[in-house]
Amino acid sequence: MNRRNYQKELDKILEDLERQGRAPRLLLHSCCAPCSSYVLEYLSRYFYITVLYYNPNIYPPSEYRLRVNEQESLLSHMSFAHPVEMVEGSFEPEAFYRAVQGLEGEPEGGKRCLKCYELRLLQAAKEAKAGGYDYFTTTLTISPLKSADRLNEIGERIGREQGVAFLASDFKKRDGYKRSIQLSRQYGLYRQDYCGCVYSAGASL
Repeated sequence: MNRRNYQKELDKILEDLERQGRAPRLLLHSCCAPCSSYVLEYLSRYFYITVLYYNPNIYPPSEYRLRVNEQESLLSHMSFAHPVEMVEGSFEPEAFYRAVQGLEGEPEGGKRCLKCYELRLLQAAKEAKAGGYDYFTTTLTISPLKSADRLNEIGERIGREQGVAFLASDFKKRDGYKRSIQLSRQYGLYRQDYCGCVYSAGASL
């Protein structure tokens, strides 16, 4: 079976938008400021974007606050083709622990992580639906350590269930991850050394 080329699919959508001369509204789930930097630079040419910072997996609370502050700082310093806003979701670690119960011992990138992706993307889809957005998506596919196939499968399924279009992506393509590192340096962003949860923190030690 041929693997989907998410970048080519995204190219087609963006080309159609340019031809139509319109900029839809996009709810962008952001996992962190560094990963969002390239995605915002790229997509703000085509969309009015609201960044949703919903990451109940992050541990400890001080780390969560640091990452929120970095996201806000990035948005205050970057320039965008179309306006970009930010909404901070609820910080509810108990929701994360419920979602991954019984999977605590899974390796990084395994079933526990998939449940975490699902938790965050479901919240993004619900907010996108409630807010009347045209699309929702996530910055998570920019990471070389995360499977774009699995993320897009989850996002598209949730999008169908919630009745809002998921914008499939693989933002690591075309040196997206490399560009995010460059932008992080340019804006002096804190780049964390673990994904976010207490289990990934232990794995990185």
